[in-house]
Parts: sequence; C-alpha cells; structure tokens
Amino acid sequence: MFNALVVEKDAESGKTHAAVQQISEDQLPDGEVTVAVEYSTVNYKDGLCIGPGGGLVRNYPHVPGIDFAGTVEASEDDRYKPGDKVVLTGWRVGEAHWGGYSQKARVRADWLVPLPEGLTTRQAMAVGTAGFTAMLAVQALEDHGIKEGPVLVTGAAGGVGSVAVAILAALGHEVAGVTGRPEQADYLKSLGATQIVAREEFSEETRKPLESEQWGGCVDAVAGVMLGRVLKQIRYGGSVAAIGLAGGAKIDGALITPFILRGVNLLGIDSVMQPYESRLRAWSRIAEVLPMDKLEAMVQPATLSDLPQLGADILKGQVRGRVVVDVNA
Repeated sequence: MFNALVVEKDAESGKTHAAVQQISEDQLPDGEVTVAVEYSTVNYKDGLCIGPGGGLVRNYPHVPGIDFAGTVEASEDDRYKPGDKVVLTGWRVGEAHWGGYSQKARVRADWLVPLPEGLTTRQAMAVGTAGFTAMLAVQALEDHGIKEGPVLVTGAAGGVGSVAVAILAALGHEVAGVTGRPEQADYLKSLGATQIVAREEFSEETRKPLESEQWGGCVDAVAGVMLGRVLKQIRYGGSVAAIGLAGGAKIDGALITPFILRGVNLLGIDSVMQPYESRLRAWSRIAEVLPMDKLEAMVQPATLSDLPQLGADILKGQVRGRVVVDVNA
C-alpha cells in the first residue's frame, strides 16, 4: 500500500472531494513502466482536476498531477530498466490517466523521457510542465529568429512566465516581464528581467491596426486582449509563442494586420502531444542553460496533504513561481 491524493465524485450531488488515501498497486492503470514517484508539481490544470467542479476529469476515482519525476521500479520496455531516473510531462497524465500525486505511477513507456544528466528529480519538477512549456516556447522563437530588442514575457510571475524569463536571460536576451502585480517586480528582476511592464498597458483594445515596433519576440502565457495588443507591437518578422488562454479567447478583431504588413509569426505551443525527440531536446537544453540558483528561488515546497488548498489557490491566481510536491514527505 502507498499514499496518493484521490479525487472522488459524489453520485448524487456531483461534487468532488480530494483527500490523501492509501491505495494498492493493482489499482494503478495499465502501462509498461511502473515508477516510484519522488516529486510532482502544481499547475493550473491540477487545480481544475482537484476543484469541486471536476474540471478536466471524466472518470472517478482519479489521481491528479500532470507531471512527475522518479525512479523506474519495474518495466516491460527495454528502453527503461529498474533504477533509471525518468521524467514525464504531457499525454493527459493527471487528466485522462492517473498522474503524479501518488507514490507510485504506471504509464506507457512512450510518455517518459530519461532524466537529463545534471538534473535531479527535484530540479526536474522545479522546472515541471510549466518550465518544459517555457523551453518549447523559447526554442520556437529561436527557430524562427528572435529580432533585435527586448523579448516580452506576459504573465511573467506565473509558472511558465517565471521560467521563460530565467531561460531567456540565461541565453543573453534582454527580457521585459509583464505582470499585474507590482510587488513581483523584485522577484522578476532576480530571475533576469531588465524591464517590468504593467499589465494595464495591454489590457484595453485599440482601433489602431499597428503600433510602434517594440519587441524582438514574445512568450505569451495570457492570450485574450493582451495577445492582440502584443502582436501589433512585434518587430518586423518577429514571433510570438502563445501558450494557453488564461486571459480568455477574445482577441482584437484587427489581428490579421501584423501578419500581412509585418510578417509576424504566431506560434502555438502544445506541451501535451510532443514527440519524443522534441521532449528530449527541450529537457536537455533545460539542463544546459537554466541557472539552478534562479530555479531554486522560484520553488515553494509542498506535500500531498497541502494539495487541496493549493489547487484552490492556483485557480485564484495566488500561487507564484513553482510549487514542488514531495510525494513521500
């Protein structure tokens, strides 16, 4: 028997409830590899899965946790041997398949990636899905060519934004962080941001089809009206790597103008269904370039018993940086 955070749904009321329970290995879903989980994280999707509305979950009981790192315990796949350190992000783990909020997990071998040399399992989850997504976004900008000028990061104090700021700064770029919380300015500067921009500067639509060119590129973790404003300010031939819809799906109706008149690239970033080679490339680069001292500054430690409250907090926008869950604490 081992501990896991289990979400159950009341058949009559439809409400869900999350609590730490003891479960057995025969309750785990099918998969070729069994992992002794060491760490997981808290992301927005986890909050939706834990919350009373049930969010993304269709089948109960359910174990959330959209990523994890740990040690292979048993494997039916020749690529992984007992004792190997591995990391998993994506593939709807923690949503459609039981996830990382458990001391053991069983998953398909294709979903795993060997832990890169130089990273511990705790550091890997300090990066987590948010940091992995941030690296995918930075690589997409690099592949399309980052132009002269600061690189803008929206939602800079959040999980994806924080790591994107640190990665871009480590790669030598001037970084401008957008946040609606002025008290986070010192935190963002400690990660390498050289400029702090108030969210209010992007919060209103404008009739102008284009605005002054200001940014060499952008990692956008907000979308909504903000994305429409950002696109109008990107330098000729620049790119925006867009992640999620935290600010809503609504964007400026004149959005097409930057693509036609400035050759701007809008790059959608999907961290869920990434091929093995893409995942391995991103994790390898994270191990190479992300400064671990800055990574540690983002981390808030947590345990399985903390997760119900943390799930509620992240949905309210009250979680800064990265929350690392020690599932064995």
